[in-house]
Amino acid sequence: MKIKSSFSYLLFITVIIYMGCSCSSSRKTPSTVAAGDDKSGLVTPDFRAGPPATVYKTRNDYRTNVPVILSDDKSRIVSYPHPKDLYYKGELAYPTELADGYLLDNRGINADVAFLKMTYEEFSKLGEAPPLDSLYSLILDKDPLLELYNCGNRYAFKNEISDLNQLIRNKELDKCKCLVGK
Repeated sequence: MKIKSSFSYLLFITVIIYMGCSCSSSRKTPSTVAAGDDKSGLVTPDFRAGPPATVYKTRNDYRTNVPVILSDDKSRIVSYPHPKDLYYKGELAYPTELADGYLLDNRGINADVAFLKMTYEEFSKLGEAPPLDSLYSLILDKDPLLELYNCGNRYAFKNEISDLNQLIRNKELDKCKCLVGK
């Protein structure tokens, strides 16, 4: 009787595992939806580990200005690029223009971003970054962001630009993690 009971338990566990596997193969996970496989055309960000798709909008046009990261109280620069770090895929890392005035970051900004008076082009020609006190005096705007979103792992999108534009046009940025703004 004990053997029959153990066999029933094992059979029950096996059936549960099998059903779990067969159900999950037809279910849409965030990563498959984000990859554009969803027949409805909806885009859902995938927040697994990886470089974030950071989407933002600024008070003024700072697309060509070098971003730096300030301390929480905005009293000092805590992170800044070396002139050679201003490149992404062999070109100056200007943000990518998206729909409705939004931008896709290619540098690594966050909620504490500020923009310098220097452009990417000017800064990239320097041999070294200026001293911190000089950099701080070059800040153009300490509070430039209107909105900032983490839209998940940028490599999970089937077509990153098209998918992000779809989120923007469909007014679905609330699917992303709002870091500044709305």
